[in-house]
Amino acid sequence: MEIRDYLRAVRRHWWIALVTVMVSLGLTTVVTLRAQPRYAATVTFFVTTPNQGVSEAYQGGIFMQQRVKSYVDLLQSDRLAQSVVAKSQLGLTVDEVRSRITASTVRDTVLLQGTIVDTDATRALKLTEAVAARFVELVKAVETPPEGRTPPIKVEVIGGPRVGSTPVYPEPVRNFALGTLIGLVAGLGLVVLRTKLDTRLRDAISLQRVTGSPLLGEIPFDATARQAPLIVGDAATTPRAEAIRKLRTNLRFVDVHEPARVIAVTSALQGEGKTTISCNLAIALAEAGWRVALVDADLRRPKVAEYLNMESTVGLTDVLLGDVQVGDVVQRWGDKSLLVLPSGSTPPNPSELLGSKAMADLLVMLRESADIVVIDTAPLGSVTDGVVVAVQADGALLISQHGRTDRGQVSAAAQALQSVSVRLLGCVLNMAKLGKAEAYRYENYRIEVPAARSGSAGTRAKRGSAVGPDRADDDTQTLTRLPR
Repeated sequence: MEIRDYLRAVRRHWWIALVTVMVSLGLTTVVTLRAQPRYAATVTFFVTTPNQGVSEAYQGGIFMQQRVKSYVDLLQSDRLAQSVVAKSQLGLTVDEVRSRITASTVRDTVLLQGTIVDTDATRALKLTEAVAARFVELVKAVETPPEGRTPPIKVEVIGGPRVGSTPVYPEPVRNFALGTLIGLVAGLGLVVLRTKLDTRLRDAISLQRVTGSPLLGEIPFDATARQAPLIVGDAATTPRAEAIRKLRTNLRFVDVHEPARVIAVTSALQGEGKTTISCNLAIALAEAGWRVALVDADLRRPKVAEYLNMESTVGLTDVLLGDVQVGDVVQRWGDKSLLVLPSGSTPPNPSELLGSKAMADLLVMLRESADIVVIDTAPLGSVTDGVVVAVQADGALLISQHGRTDRGQVSAAAQALQSVSVRLLGCVLNMAKLGKAEAYRYENYRIEVPAARSGSAGTRAKRGSAVGPDRADDDTQTLTRLPR
């Protein structure tokens, strides 16, 4: 992942970081409120060498600085703690006394500082007074020569003991700052971890990388699509409808030199919106004046007839079995040049039926009777029907739903097509979440359906260069050319 991928992930999952920070601050608040206050008492010792001459001052100062460092351990020693417990009635054990004492030196000086921390301010002061008195005695006893001469080192108390009026622990400001930092780091870590573990497709760039094919369209999410899946009526002015028209344009010019006239629309999983896109793509092509044949080849879960509100009891299956002629069951939809061949009855062997010679002959027939044939096929992840149909088409269009399809599933679907040399025309990201600028609504935009073409030479030449051979017949004749 690149830096912009991480930034995109943080922008998409900002709420995770926010929740983590809030939880961290909540825990910090509980810990801070439940923590028992502690008070600190301090005392400062001065270490010197009595009767020192001026000539010896420099060497004596260095000696004292080195000596003071050893007194840090002495101030926190068991011997001093035992002496304090023995001569003071504080109700503390040796370990409790030692654990309350900390010592440090002032750099480049002969000063030694001792700090005693206790939950009781009064006891902290009394313990500091006892430690100061016992420490002076201990140093004198340790430094006195065996002959009883004057000790070469003297320790005096020059500061304290004193105790602060406010607790040194807990520290609310520091705790909340640390809690915020920890929560933010943990939140960002969770966002990155989720991004790493989440293999679902959430952007068009990832879809292109996985399939290795061009992105032909991003269909934005539309909450009303479930109730009104087709881009007709009020839905014709939505961003979703405009995205379908953009897909139509990209699909027509994906390969100008070898245009695809028979297109299989499929997906990796069921429910990714391939049937809706198949219907809307066929409608958009018909709106542009192309003669379109829409075939429902998803014989396991057919939905085309349901979306288009058409009869589906007899259709593709019956034609392939030879029970009826295609001209008897093909239906014209609306006032556009769109012919629809529903699925018909459900067969026990869809894959064998779709891969039969009858299916190949039917596609040849439809190719001759329409400019573009759109075939809605079964998803590739569960059955082989989609591959069987795609092999017979000029190319396949792979649909993936935003945030639902796994990268591995999409990659497997693309591999299934490429392994049998199916031409993958491109991919489409369905139900994409686009920004406000990208999801601009065309409320005042109205679609003008082109008038029926007169069949002039100029018009035929233009259409032939975009999708295929010229047609001399007019639209009415073309719509009824299918055998009966």
